[in-house]
Amino acid sequence: MSKEIKYTEAFDELQQIVVDIEDGEITVDELSIKVKRASELIKVCKQKLTATEEDVNQILKELEE
Repeated sequence: MSKEIKYTEAFDELQQIVVDIEDGEITVDELSIKVKRASELIKVCKQKLTATEEDVNQILKELEE
């Protein structure tokens, strides 16, 4: 069973990958793995932001009724 990653954890890890790439801390061999992981983290963040937006919109709709 995999642990669901929280938005802040995904965002922090994504930021660290970017810093490592910018600083040249990642070898060519690691680059593909890091880019793939970054893609996964971006998907997690996007899904969580979309779900939060839907929740907020539903709450606002209920308040209008």
